Amino acid sequence: MAAVSVFPTPGELGAALARMVAEAAAEAVASGGRFTLGLSGGSLVPLLARELPPALSATPGSDPSRWLVAFCDERLVPLEHPESTGGAYRAQLLSQFAPPGPQVLWVSPELGPAEAARDYEEQLRKAFPGEEPPRFDLLLLGVGPDGHTCSLFPGHALLQEQRSLVSFLEDSPKPPPRRVTMTLPLLNAARALLLVASGAAKAPVLKRLLEQQEQPPLPAARLRPRSNHQFWG
Repeated sequence: MAAVSVFPTPGELGAALARMVAEAAAEAVASGGRFTLGLSGGSLVPLLARELPPALSATPGSDPSRWLVAFCDERLVPLEHPESTGGAYRAQLLSQFAPPGPQVLWVSPELGPAEAARDYEEQLRKAFPGEEPPRFDLLLLGVGPDGHTCSLFPGHALLQEQRSLVSFLEDSPKPPPRRVTMTLPLLNAARALLLVASGAAKAPVLKRLLEQQEQPPLPAARLRPRSNHQFWG
């Protein structure tokens, strides 16, 4: 069951989201020794870069050096490219953490789509020994006006993937076309998931997602994690 929290301004949304991440980190580190976090790109990058560091400073025990960070999807471009999600986080957020900082799992775009997806899935499995499938403590996801999340788009064959935890596409309807993405089996294994829909332009798709009356369901409506599924508007 989705819990919906609505914030009147992006600043209030960002501050609340950062507090939740910091509190989840402190709880996970205290209970299991580390915090596993999946990040999505787009508007989430500058929001977290602005709000997360002060939230961590105000939250005892949220130590980023005890984090494992992965990216929920990635565009297959060099890290220095403006479309790179990992590159954006490296420049805007990760650079703010004192060494040693989080352990980060990076997608390798130079490998090509299929091999990059295999390599990234292998990294994930090694990072979660004994867990099948791996279970992130928290995944932060965005949603597009068409209902896509990660690089899972309406009508795409990847929505039917049941075996691979990570897959690739070379025909993304939103450029750049070549991408690697977590699949629904991995996303839905998460202990907690936050779907962030910011701005008035996202209101129509958020309404469609909450009503859940469409067949076939929109990609973001297929998110049914085992624990905590929340929308933020």
